[in-house]
Amino acid sequence: MNQPLRALDWMARLTAAAIMAQTLYFKFTAAPESVYIFETLGVEPAGRLFAGASELVAVALLLLPRTAGVGGAMTVGIMAGAVLSHLTILGVEVEDDGGTLFTLALVTLAAGTVTAWLHRRELPVIGRLFPA
Repeated sequence: MNQPLRALDWMARLTAAAIMAQTLYFKFTAAPESVYIFETLGVEPAGRLFAGASELVAVALLLLPRTAGVGGAMTVGIMAGAVLSHLTILGVEVEDDGGTLFTLALVTLAAGTVTAWLHRRELPVIGRLFPA
């Protein structure tokens, strides 16, 4: 990977990891906003705790160079679910947040997509489908 792509890779990985990491506190401490979201989705508390645990694993995978691709792919899956939840059930604005959570989910989805794409050849099973 050349220098500009390496910089893009790290910016995407750190952006996704930072956003997901800062939400962990709210999920694991049952902050009212987090409880509201997962109650609205009908999966409180198990869904909240599963989402938090999944995001924690994704953060760790993103930060380790050998597993960045898997972390990116996992981030895409988690954030696709978050964006879909906003678009179908929660709405773009949740509890008068001005769309902040939705925007953060979109940014994280984009960062995860960039990471997964840059590391696509390293992905288990499907990585061999991409030419070098």
